[in-house]
Amino acid sequence: MSKLFTLGWASALLITAGFSYAIDKTISYSVVDKDGNPLPDYVVPSDTDIPNEPNADQIFYGKRLLNETKALMPDKVGSHMNCNSCHVEQGKKPHGAPYINTVNSFPQINPRAERMFSLEDRINGCMQRSMNGKPLDDDSEEMQAMIAYMKWLAQDVPHGGRVEIDNSGPIDMSLVPDPLRGAEIYAVQCAACHGANGEGKRDASGTMAFPPLWGDESFNLGAGMARTYKAAAFIKYNMPMGINTQGGWGEGGVLSDQDAVDVAEFFTHQPRPDYPAKIYDFPSGNKPKDFRD
Repeated sequence: MSKLFTLGWASALLITAGFSYAIDKTISYSVVDKDGNPLPDYVVPSDTDIPNEPNADQIFYGKRLLNETKALMPDKVGSHMNCNSCHVEQGKKPHGAPYINTVNSFPQINPRAERMFSLEDRINGCMQRSMNGKPLDDDSEEMQAMIAYMKWLAQDVPHGGRVEIDNSGPIDMSLVPDPLRGAEIYAVQCAACHGANGEGKRDASGTMAFPPLWGDESFNLGAGMARTYKAAAFIKYNMPMGINTQGGWGEGGVLSDQDAVDVAEFFTHQPRPDYPAKIYDFPSGNKPKDFRD
């Protein structure tokens, strides 16, 4: 029996990690093909449509893996993070690292490695950096299930086509970060969810509901989120949670660019696991200014 059916489809629809679910509603975006010509609009699919797919069990398992990465792959995940700790609303949120274009964007040149990456390479980069863990075999059940969810999310957009949804929003990289001010912002805007010492917050069952931002259970120095300006862009457009009177969680728009840069500088430079292989990043030497040595 498939791992999915140990809990059943109903449970798979309901299980979420760290409030990373999306309320199903009709949302559409413009689409262009690889030459920039318009295609029919993309409609964000409802998870309730997954049972109609011939590989529904695989898609649901991939969805669970992205939501519950630590719980379902403890031997592969060293941090106490889940993929959807950073991919907001299960990869459906603009500026929240959506998965919508992921399948159709690979293979592609990875700027950090300066070589062509398959989607499997990209996922394993996250496994080793953000998850502070170990890579998966390309043909493993887990790898293929996560890709199956991303393929389902892409719907009928052809390879090379692009849904007009931004992975991240802009941030002013000319700003000079002030980590002392960032510590003050963290205490007011972030600590309620992520802990006064960046340790994260668990729910009543002991499950990590809000991910740790530093310490042994957080992402390592090789992760993109360990970089000040990359983290600041995520923060500005997705955090803090629970302050909006309408819309879903993670709508952002609370902090200024300077606020986001300051708080990012503060928490990214707290102690966290190293990633020794980062010495091979950007081999030509053209490293971004917030690269972590």
